[in-house]
Amino acid sequence: MENFLNLDGKRVLVTSGTRGAGAATVALFRELGARILTAARTKPDVLPAELFVAADLATAAGCQTVVEAVHQRLGGVDIIINMLGGSSSPAGGFAALNDMQWRKEFDLNLYPAVRLDRALLPGMIAQGSGVVIHVTSIQNRLPLADATTAYAAAKAALSTYSKSLSKEVSPKGVRVVRVSPGWIAGEASNDLATRLAKEAGTDYAGGVKLIMDSLGGIPLGRPVEADEVASLIAFLASDRAASITGTEHVIDGGTIPTA
Repeated sequence: MENFLNLDGKRVLVTSGTRGAGAATVALFRELGARILTAARTKPDVLPAELFVAADLATAAGCQTVVEAVHQRLGGVDIIINMLGGSSSPAGGFAALNDMQWRKEFDLNLYPAVRLDRALLPGMIAQGSGVVIHVTSIQNRLPLADATTAYAAAKAALSTYSKSLSKEVSPKGVRVVRVSPGWIAGEASNDLATRLAKEAGTDYAGGVKLIMDSLGGIPLGRPVEADEVASLIAFLASDRAASITGTEHVIDGGTIPTA
């Protein structure tokens, strides 16, 4: 790996890097020599304190806390990886979603990326280089209508914003790319399966079946592994991908029939 990718000394911000694909990304980037800062509401015991800043990124104040930490601890940033995302909306389709639930999904899945980019991209532009990676979701094209309509809409907005941003800043030396995962094995997918099972009056296996049925199956036969998502992100952030910008890279085991 060291002969293929080299991120030595790169200053990297990873949002939501404390579990799942976020934690795998933090671990891989550290292995590849990057200087890492990650942010979430709660620090896991296994993560050194100097690599972490506690912040609620769903708020403007939380994003500002992270921006200040980036400047104080890293002196700027070369790579931003926006891993943050998730859904807490109830099942029941569009009628079950009130204004507060819609707002929560956009506060978590769109606005943190917008706020952090707005604050940190000028430094990248000034240095003439940088990479921004926004983690979207295949649900921007394949939403689970019963449970994640608002989440899917927020991720679709993030995807459109990312494309527009890439057209603006790529001529200034800053690449913007999207990584669009399908179902990732781990805590977040387990939480979703458990929540759907409870709302449907079934068990965990029934919740998994609900997700699989909604996706139309996964041709590869399994969810994506967190380490696989991290490896794709590392490649896209590296100089090996120097000509890749404005694009979306799907990693879903073949779930979407066409990409």
